[in-house]
Amino acid sequence: MNFTPVPIKPTISLADLEQIDIRVGTIISVEAVSGSDKLLKLTVSFGDHRRTILAGMKQERENPKEIEGKQALFVVNLPPRKMLGQISEGMLFDIGYADGLTPVLAVPEKQIPDGTRAG
Repeated sequence: MNFTPVPIKPTISLADLEQIDIRVGTIISVEAVSGSDKLLKLTVSFGDHRRTILAGMKQERENPKEIEGKQALFVVNLPPRKMLGQISEGMLFDIGYADGLTPVLAVPEKQIPDGTRAG
């Protein structure tokens, strides 16, 4: 694959970075969102609670259900966002989308408790 990374973004402070709450969650279920050719509804366990996270990844995988049971990273301190009548309570933190690549999950190298913070 021929890939050239884009330039690095401007420098931020450590305080800016510490405002983002990225946590490990286990994807419990994956469902299609009615009326959308892109959105999937993920039910994600964060240990002490579950959240609904909407992700625009329906067309990126032949079988979206293949990510059920996998751990991944999620941004959990974004305001809830309503899309097609569904509320998303966070964002899947994937790798590749911003560069026009087929995204892959950002995953821990081994099993770790749901709700564990990144950083």
